[in-house]
Amino acid sequence: MAGPSPAPTARRLEGRVVIATHNPGKLREMRDLLGPFGVDAVSAGELGLPEPEETGTTFAENAAIKARAATVSGWPALADDSGICVDALDGAPGIFSARWGGPAKDFAAAMARIDAELSRRGIGRDRARTGHFVSALVVAWPDGEDALFEGRVFGDLVWPPRGGQGFGYDPMFRPEGLAQTFGELSAEAKHGIDWTKAAAGGEPPALSHRARAFVSLARSCLGL
Repeated sequence: MAGPSPAPTARRLEGRVVIATHNPGKLREMRDLLGPFGVDAVSAGELGLPEPEETGTTFAENAAIKARAATVSGWPALADDSGICVDALDGAPGIFSARWGGPAKDFAAAMARIDAELSRRGIGRDRARTGHFVSALVVAWPDGEDALFEGRVFGDLVWPPRGGQGFGYDPMFRPEGLAQTFGELSAEAKHGIDWTKAAAGGEPPALSHRARAFVSLARSCLGL
């Protein structure tokens, strides 16, 4: 399949946008990010749209699949494909991050699997376990145009997982320079954006991978 364009577009995103997700945690974060721009966000789940099969080999390709599928609504769509990449696991689970939780998307089980796989490779809990989160955001318009924006955050993995904030692998991921995991940080601390720094081009104006990708999107499509 053709991938999304990596070049940001100047096309304005306004009015209503469909967030191509059935994940309430991801929807909540995207609504928080879009809120300052007056964009009305509705999810694919709320519209009863089916989840397309993610057949891509990269985060960008899978985000494009989801965004393009959601444009059947007639509105522009915004999709995120994200996951955690563990260095000692050769980048796994990567694009299969959600699938490591099984059909029920049990992320407690997925985190335990990462811990077990690392231990099996001799990377015990007393060793450095580095990795990073990736977020690929794709905006797709019903006429076929789309654009890609990406963000990353690096850190290490802790065991046992800590904190009940966030979702997914957040409780086991500790970003560089912080003692707290994403699961211990408030929503504002995790994906809040310093808009003054973002408007001035300062880097990084946000902590999370999704917020960093969103800053690039806002500069291109939301008039930042």
